[in-house]
Amino acid sequence: MNNLLRQCLTSICLGGLLVSAQVQAQDFRIGFVSLDRIFREASTSKAAQSKLEQEFSKREKELVDQGASLKSNADKFERDAPTLPEAQRVTRQRQLVDQDREFQRKRREFQEDLNARKNEELQQVLERANKVVKQVAESEKYDLVLQDAVYVNPKHDITDKVIKTLNSGNAK
Repeated sequence: MNNLLRQCLTSICLGGLLVSAQVQAQDFRIGFVSLDRIFREASTSKAAQSKLEQEFSKREKELVDQGASLKSNADKFERDAPTLPEAQRVTRQRQLVDQDREFQRKRREFQEDLNARKNEELQQVLERANKVVKQVAESEKYDLVLQDAVYVNPKHDITDKVIKTLNSGNAK
């Protein structure tokens, strides 16, 4: 009898724990936010992209012009090479190699500078977005907000709310 009573009490306690766990699980709110969408759609991200385009457009145009000039010079050399004296052909070929080397160096520097600035701007957008995610999560009582997932039920996606708050400028 003692054993039976102990088993009944254990079963009642376990049942109570299961009900309690189920109630707690129902109160647990999970949200999801897509950083890719924020970087594509948020006005702060678009403003950062526009700022970068303005900042680097002059250098990019210079590179495009220098590349076109290099190609034009290379084409002219190819046409003229068979009729040029050996010394002149070698000199022009060296000039083309030097011009190409300078172009490649400038292009590499441009790309490095652009990537560094892009990372700076994206970091600022990310910091603002994270503040807004936290703000939305706290105001709507989310327990957990994820940024990467294989699958997300759309009812848990709060990306639109975050983008709307970012665009409205109501980020704290």
